[in-house]
Amino acid sequence: MSHTPVQIIARGPRVIAETAAEALDADAQLEGATYSILEEDEDKGIWRIDAFPMSDEEANGIAACLREHDGLTVMVEKLADADWLAMSLSGLPPVEAGRFFVYGAHDQGRVPPNRVNLKIDAGAAFGTGHHGTTVGCLMAFDALLKRERFERVLDVGCGTGVLAIAAAKTGSRVAVGTDIDAPSVRIANENAKLNRADARFVHVAGLNDRNVRDHGPYDLVFANILAPPLVALSQDIKAALSLGGVAILSGLLRTQERRVTAAYLSRGFVLERRIHRDAWSALVLRRVG
Repeated sequence: MSHTPVQIIARGPRVIAETAAEALDADAQLEGATYSILEEDEDKGIWRIDAFPMSDEEANGIAACLREHDGLTVMVEKLADADWLAMSLSGLPPVEAGRFFVYGAHDQGRVPPNRVNLKIDAGAAFGTGHHGTTVGCLMAFDALLKRERFERVLDVGCGTGVLAIAAAKTGSRVAVGTDIDAPSVRIANENAKLNRADARFVHVAGLNDRNVRDHGPYDLVFANILAPPLVALSQDIKAALSLGGVAILSGLLRTQERRVTAAYLSRGFVLERRIHRDAWSALVLRRVG
């Protein structure tokens, strides 16, 4: 099926933009839609949503959903017939998050010494390191590494594999990533080879798969997905963790923190830290029961 590559841009006040983003997350027909939300103009209080639909049907659904929110201006721009993803990535600067330095092929000559350098090829997978959720996870992980080590790490919804690769590069003996998207798993395994990291990525739909269970229980679980599946997976993530293990959760907006936190507190976790990047939140929770 042919698809006209487009970018959908919506601008408006923060509250309206965050409400619209929540509506995108809640729409079952738009599950997996790729978008970002960030503050564009601090003085004017303008926030911006950028979406890159993968089909004409998804483009129509995203545009319709955003236009339901009064106060947002929505534009659909046709992208040139080119490798626009590669072009956009080539303009992104490296990302620094504590000891971690995430970069693409275009920044090969800018890699600093004495850092944990992660070369990531996004391809068709989420997770270049630039998104606020990924940065938040890396910052949380960096802070934890200052006082403890994690022998076994699981990355749920691995995307490019950047988080599991970061674990493997900092001493984790077992680093496993999962994704429901087969191309993401392929890209993540390629990135592991690129970084000479002993991380393994598998295409599975749930955490009860033997490819996940056989390597557990885990000392740390990353889950950088979306708020609804974070809530739905709270018991499975608890079961995957050892007592005293840590869950770093992201992919949620600040306005969704209470809902996600409540789901995990009810499962015997305690909240240790919140990290905010733009409109996004990362939560650090420890299993104590």
